[in-house]
Amino acid sequence: MTIPVIDFSKLNGDERDKTMAQIANGCQEWGFFQLVNHGISVELLERVKKVCSECYKQEREEGFMNSKLIKSLHELVEKKSVEKLENVDWEDVFLLSNDNDWPSNTLGFKETMAEYRAELKKLAEKVMEVMDENLGLQKGHIKKAFNGGEGDNAFFGTKVSHYPPCPHPEKVAGLRAHTDAGGVILLFQDDDVNGLQILKDGEWIDVQPLKNAIVINTGDQIEVLSNGRYKSVWHRVLALPDGNRRSVASFYNPSFKATIAPAAELITEVNKEVEQGYPEFVFGNYMSVYAEQKFLPKEPRFQAVRAM
Repeated sequence: MTIPVIDFSKLNGDERDKTMAQIANGCQEWGFFQLVNHGISVELLERVKKVCSECYKQEREEGFMNSKLIKSLHELVEKKSVEKLENVDWEDVFLLSNDNDWPSNTLGFKETMAEYRAELKKLAEKVMEVMDENLGLQKGHIKKAFNGGEGDNAFFGTKVSHYPPCPHPEKVAGLRAHTDAGGVILLFQDDDVNGLQILKDGEWIDVQPLKNAIVINTGDQIEVLSNGRYKSVWHRVLALPDGNRRSVASFYNPSFKATIAPAAELITEVNKEVEQGYPEFVFGNYMSVYAEQKFLPKEPRFQAVRAM
């Protein structure tokens, strides 16, 4: 079983209806799908790979190798303990946004990643427009909801991660299982090293590496806006003994001040209380709950924010 691979360029041709249906299926049945021919140049993607790998080597690797995480793993193994490391991830990670400090010692990193983020944001908005159409919503509905109205207030962040080779992968998670809090996630993952898995019908399945594809997944806020038509999906990253897996995940999230609720068009009037399965809430409040409960089931998060 493999997650769907969709040729995004076919939205502009004779196979548009088929492609729209494939994306609808990817959102409804999987919560994850891979886009090829997505419009982002191979030249840019190759530069992203280069600068992210160089940044890890030059600015991040030494810190990771001398981290408390490494020491804790060594101590656990030396004790011959059967326990695993809890509440940690075998991951080096940093965030890029419009208002934080970026790594500055890697040649071309800032310029390349700024260009990449601009292209990814445009792709995210195209994907959201497809979701609007498939859900029967007015064009721009999701974008407007995430921005809290007109304007450009949504949060667009990029998480640059590396999952280095782990000498004892049975003792620690690469990244613990979770659903994503936000809206639309666009992942540029490693060409060769696997490790990302999603939970599908009770079974963990690999998200197969596919060179220069962009993996799309839906977050909790898309689940709410779609009134449950599209679900956010549990996923995790395995720690592996070989390979240094690169992962560049960008996410188009609501503004912290945005009010999120199921789209009115997706709630029937017959029994509105039952049909609206999700609360209305301010996204910043949801993130306060998520920060405490990221690796726990999502349903209590919705309940907690309903009570706020």
